[in-house]
Amino acid sequence: MEYRRLGDSGLLVSAVGLGTNNFAGRLQDEAARAVLNQAFDLGVSFIDTADMYGQGSKAGPGASENQLGRLLAGRRTNFILATKFGQPMSESIYERGASRGWIVRAVEASLRRLRTDYIDLYQIHTPDPQTPIEETLRALDDLIRAGKVRWIGHSNLAAWQIADAEWTARTEHLAHPISAQMHYNLLVRGIQAEVIPACQAFGLGVIPYFPLESGFLTGKYRPNGEGKGRLAESARSGQVLTKENFERIERLEAFAVERGHKLLDLAFGWLLSQPVVGSVIASASSADQVKANVAAAEWRLSAAEMEHVAAL
Repeated sequence: MEYRRLGDSGLLVSAVGLGTNNFAGRLQDEAARAVLNQAFDLGVSFIDTADMYGQGSKAGPGASENQLGRLLAGRRTNFILATKFGQPMSESIYERGASRGWIVRAVEASLRRLRTDYIDLYQIHTPDPQTPIEETLRALDDLIRAGKVRWIGHSNLAAWQIADAEWTARTEHLAHPISAQMHYNLLVRGIQAEVIPACQAFGLGVIPYFPLESGFLTGKYRPNGEGKGRLAESARSGQVLTKENFERIERLEAFAVERGHKLLDLAFGWLLSQPVVGSVIASASSADQVKANVAAAEWRLSAAEMEHVAAL
């Protein structure tokens, strides 16, 4: 396993991370434990969750953190634990967003559920236009000073919001974010125009989520309708399973095969061949999937190959 510094910080994370948005919902304790054990055995140290994960389960929001807290008991220090706040946790207008009031409540709840006294990376899950960024950053700075949080990051911010947060942190002498978690993969590349340059300029590590575009970039879906999975039954199927995307992955798969690799290898390798990327987080529903993801992440593309992929 390769370990990388996240942005310009001193935080080391495994190049392959483990996303837990299907913990507690699709994965009960036995299956989730098998995934975590395999991740640990293969050197996956970076685990990403969120307070709202588990909404689809009977336990509701917080279920993923609760499950992780149980399963990581006794081995918390073996992992870099990241979680997020900001998405609605109930119908109440006071249990969402990035205000000081909610951040203080949200972090205490996450610490209880995760059964830990600190969170390695605490991330703003989504922009909150109702709250000044200074208020958010000052509250997060206080959490770092109190020892409850080690580093802070954000997710799904636009480039101008990333710049605004960095400028505010610098001018107000507050802890500044070290990471940007974004939807980024071979097919979803919208952040390349502005977000990636902003992250490079401000020393933020990019954490791509949905690196396999919900399984589409594994090659298991075919234009003739072959291939079953959650994506085919989801609301996003019409956006992803398109003629244009099937044509794209046909070209990309041919590129990978010509070089002795699979499409899965290209999906991970293309992301990790970019220095700005810190850790690629992918969900897994079995130990075998963890093993496949880690093996796929070994390929590093040359500059010429990266240009070729861009043309494809």
